[in-house]
Order: sequence, then structure tokens, then C-alpha cells
Amino acid sequence: MVYGPQDIFVKEHEALGLTIEWLVLGAQKNSLEPILVTLQPGGKTEVYPPHAGEEYGYVLSGGVTIMLGSRRYKARKGASFHYEASEPHYLLNSGRTPARVLWISTPPSF
Repeated sequence: MVYGPQDIFVKEHEALGLTIEWLVLGAQKNSLEPILVTLQPGGKTEVYPPHAGEEYGYVLSGGVTIMLGSRRYKARKGASFHYEASEPHYLLNSGRTPARVLWISTPPSF
């Protein structure tokens, strides 16, 4: 299936400095869910509780810190990350420019 710009659903969370774009129409019923996350400087995602599944991200621009339990990992443009979602986790942008991340979750959790 091919999806175009007309199929993208966008949700902005101004208080978090976060924009999420769902790239595949109805992905929540599939086994994986790709989204595009834009974090403004100082922005962060919600803290997601532990759940079954895995998450993968690719940093398209800027840089993010991946918070996984009590550990921190930095990823900059061109880097990717992957983890089991068995601990609380979230992304934050502590840089000075917006960060964009292609984030894929299985099973869907956004």
C-alpha cells in the first residue's frame, strides 16, 4: 500500500514542544507503527511506561537524548537506536535546533 501526504495525521503538543505525524493511515491496527516526531529545543515526548515490544528510531535532523529507565543515550543526525520497551522511556531534545526522528514502534503504542 502507498500512502501520500493526504493520509498523514498530525497532532501537536505545544506544552511538550512536540509534533507527531502518523505516516500510515490506520497503523494502530497493524503490527508496527511508524511516526515522525519533531521536538523543539527543550521539547520531549511523554514518558511511556514499560510495555511489550520494541522501538526503533532514526534521527533525521538535530539530536535527541533517549531516556531508557535511568540510562541516557545521545543520538545525532544519521544515528539510529533500538531498544526493548521494558522500562519507562522517552525522547528529549536538549539541543538548540529542532530534532526530527522517524520512530517505529511494535506493537503500536502512540
